[in-house]
Amino acid sequence: QMKLVESGGGLVQVGDSLTLACTRAGVTSDTYAMGWFRQAPGKEREFVAAISWSGDHTYYADDVKGRFVISRDDAKNAVHLQMNSLKPEDTAVYYCAAGFMVRARSYDDYQYWGQGTQVTVSS
Repeated sequence: QMKLVESGGGLVQVGDSLTLACTRAGVTSDTYAMGWFRQAPGKEREFVAAISWSGDHTYYADDVKGRFVISRDDAKNAVHLQMNSLKPEDTAVYYCAAGFMVRARSYDDYQYWGQGTQVTVSS
């Protein structure tokens, strides 16, 4: 059973940068796609970014392109989300997800989820 743990969330100001980390345990194979989703109060969980198991392909939601960067370090069983030029609308709980044979942007396809980490961007 894979376990994912997010970290790095916090309170920042508009324009600041923040990097989230997701560590995984309980798996010997690294052939999993990794993704980040977020959920703001009163809204549905939405796709943010994803990366293929090899790291050769990355995917981003339109509103974070050019600002967020997803990367993975399989040797350390970790995936990161570097967030730059943060906006108030980025405020949400961010969730790390892992899946085998998933469509990168599809919430329902991921098999494993972390507990979430809060990111708050003040204006």
